[in-house]
Amino acid sequence: MRRAGLAGALIACCLGVAVAAASPPPAAAARGFTVTTLDFHVRVANEGLLGDGAQRCTIVGDLYRPAGASHRHPVPAVLTTNGFGGSKNDQAGVARVLAAHGYGVLSYSGLGFGGSGCKVSLDDPSTDGRAGSQLVSFLGGQAGIATRLDGRAFPPVRWVIHDRRDHAGRHAAHDPRVGMIGGSYGGEIQFAIADRDPRLDAIIPIITWNDLSYSLIPNDTGFRRGVTASAREPGVAKLEWALLFFADGVVDGLQGVKVDPSRDVGCPNFVTEACLALAEVGSNVTAGNDVYHFLRHASVASYLSRIRVPTLLAQGQADTLFNLQEAVATYRALRRQHTPVKMIWQSWGHSDGTPARGEYDGGAAFASTYEGQRFLAWFDHYLKGERVSTGPRFAYYRDWVPFHGDGADTVQYGTARRYPAGRTTTLFASGGSRLVADRRQVTRGSQTYANLAGPAPLSYSEVSGVQGSPLPNKTFKPFDTPGSFARWKSAPLRRHLDVVGIPTATVHVSSPLTSSLVAGTELQFFVKIYDLAPNGSVDLVHRLVAPVRVADPRRPVQVELPGIVHRFAKGHRIELVVAATDSAYRNANLVQPATITTSRQAPTSLTLPVTR
Repeated sequence: MRRAGLAGALIACCLGVAVAAASPPPAAAARGFTVTTLDFHVRVANEGLLGDGAQRCTIVGDLYRPAGASHRHPVPAVLTTNGFGGSKNDQAGVARVLAAHGYGVLSYSGLGFGGSGCKVSLDDPSTDGRAGSQLVSFLGGQAGIATRLDGRAFPPVRWVIHDRRDHAGRHAAHDPRVGMIGGSYGGEIQFAIADRDPRLDAIIPIITWNDLSYSLIPNDTGFRRGVTASAREPGVAKLEWALLFFADGVVDGLQGVKVDPSRDVGCPNFVTEACLALAEVGSNVTAGNDVYHFLRHASVASYLSRIRVPTLLAQGQADTLFNLQEAVATYRALRRQHTPVKMIWQSWGHSDGTPARGEYDGGAAFASTYEGQRFLAWFDHYLKGERVSTGPRFAYYRDWVPFHGDGADTVQYGTARRYPAGRTTTLFASGGSRLVADRRQVTRGSQTYANLAGPAPLSYSEVSGVQGSPLPNKTFKPFDTPGSFARWKSAPLRRHLDVVGIPTATVHVSSPLTSSLVAGTELQFFVKIYDLAPNGSVDLVHRLVAPVRVADPRRPVQVELPGIVHRFAKGHRIELVVAATDSAYRNANLVQPATITTSRQAPTSLTLPVTR
């Protein structure tokens, strides 16, 4: 969502005019292109009228026109926009490669960012989606939408291929052959536009969300669909992430005050509901229904049934903001309704935006990477109509496979014909502290812990958003304070164990001082998996934890941990930890002693999806 997510990872090349992209893809001749910066004048829902009526917004964008594109020789087009806090300039690297590959490209700054007017609405379809739909119309040749920066009218686009029918089977006068690519905030907008406009033909959302209420107030139990939890089971606020992206949006509003002074009136650079939501998340232990309604309204989970456009999902493993579960939720829903969809799990995400050596980064080497080639093939197939393979249904980056720098990083990506891949294996808590592979070996045992300092964190996982920085995450390792957590540890592994997917846990827990009848007093804890090396080093994979708020601890608690791709090497141990607090989250105010039990009849357990 924030600038460090995509803008820090999709490396923007310098803008140029009438130039050719460096190192064009071998399949395409080196083509020049022109770049024209324009203002686009759109109408969206009016916040001041509580959604009734409309307001005008100005969007700034760069239009890339490939050499040779004309009315007689039209080309398909691609829309792209920035991650949270960024601008159209962040997408220059992607735009240049696509233009060199024969696509017209419109790269624009989203509402509230990078020189565009109006406020941030979190990619709500009624505002951002509606604005994006008008940009589709511009690419389809509709007049009166764009002007040059000096105010002169810009002529209608006549060099983009038109479709006879959209995805709803209707004919439109201004229906361009158009796809969309972008990440984080620039990923969710693709769903918002597709919801409002069936003229969109193919999308590639990268490291984005399924349900923003899960992203910011997750509860990794009690899902009623995807990652959307029941309204009766509120989540645990990711306080650091929420404060970070809000501050980023406010700063962008202050920088853009000359573009649109109204952005900083009232709730600074955000629609009013966003400020109200942040205030509630920051001051209360649990968020109210109004917050969940606001966040879910801006989430594809609320309108997935209307998404029929072919979708290639790319999600990051190093991502504590939008984890792999979010992509899986979207993938499964699209598969169920027979929308064409495939999924890639890359290494980098919001927590660490540095791609591995040879991996896709959005720059000039776009087409020389496995993921970049998949992106081009997706557009070539669905926009150019070429008979090219779009690749396997599921692919995932493996950091334990060395990359030698010869050609694309294909060797580091495992593939599967379906998701989930492989099988599952279960480890059982036994006695006081062991994890065993055979349920028949389980002996009765228990561990008691508490958040001894109330809301003060006694466990540290990360400082959100800076995992790739030298400080603090590279210096301070994850830890848990004795007495504030329970743990179970396996014997040294006899062989490598490759985990690919979403681990699950069953926890038998009791807590005499908590109650599901009084809001804010429900039992709260965090589940995580450590990799313990023989040399004593400890790895909390990508600093991922599963926050849980328990409505009824009388029943076994079923937990979905964040998805991982990780090799637990031979000789290493696997450790399951349940902690009372976490430094990146809003912890319980009241002290909550809790006891976790295990027995052969009712074991506390950890199930891992494995490929070997």
